[in-house]
Amino acid sequence: MSKELLFKYVLTLGDDALILGQRLSQWVYKGPFLEEDIALSNISLDMFGRANLFLEYAASLKGSTTTADDLAFKRNEREFSNHILCEQPNGNFANTMARQFFLDAFYKLFFEKLAESEDEQLSAIAQKSIKETTYHFRHSSKWVIRLGDGTAESHEKMQSAIDNLWMFTDELFEMNEVDNNMLTQKIGVDCLTIKAKWDQIIDEVLSEATLKRPENIHMTSGGREGIHTEHLGHLLSDMQYLQRAYPDAEW
Repeated sequence: MSKELLFKYVLTLGDDALILGQRLSQWVYKGPFLEEDIALSNISLDMFGRANLFLEYAASLKGSTTTADDLAFKRNEREFSNHILCEQPNGNFANTMARQFFLDAFYKLFFEKLAESEDEQLSAIAQKSIKETTYHFRHSSKWVIRLGDGTAESHEKMQSAIDNLWMFTDELFEMNEVDNNMLTQKIGVDCLTIKAKWDQIIDEVLSEATLKRPENIHMTSGGREGIHTEHLGHLLSDMQYLQRAYPDAEW
């Protein structure tokens, strides 16, 4: 097994959680009402906790003096390998819930498979994450239904959010060299095998929400290869500001 390929695989999972956590943290004190503000804050903390577990593991694989903080705060946007969907702006509340719904449905299935990994550390992280993603999915899917089957305005905004973010969903199931190598080693997940179940889950929720599944949408990808939208650079400039301004500061 190549330690370098395992490092890249683990780092990718950490990047997804870190970037999504940062996005959700931007809702703090801005939630539509108090309970939802707290819910989004807690989900954001779950993402940061998951990111820390993956990045600490990645840092140990990298060796030398590398730390999880180094991986989070000392890389530029081309060195991040998160899914493009994770970095998309929050927009209105419907946009955030649609983005979360797509990702929650994916990671609920993904971590169920990753829990079977022969890498004990990845399996342990996955088993912990399953409990969190089960709640996250229940939360986001209920909001999709509530807004989709709500007022004319909420329905329109949720349908627009689904349509606008759909182009980023195919990337969730793409398999690159690292993914295929980890699958061969019985460490990683074959994302292609969970696509049908993800489609079924999405269709069921959209149907209950009286929303339409987008058709004939041009799909885009590249996040795993470091090709991102402009939004990631802006996000990193905020997230990494303190470390960039005061390198290795301690307090």
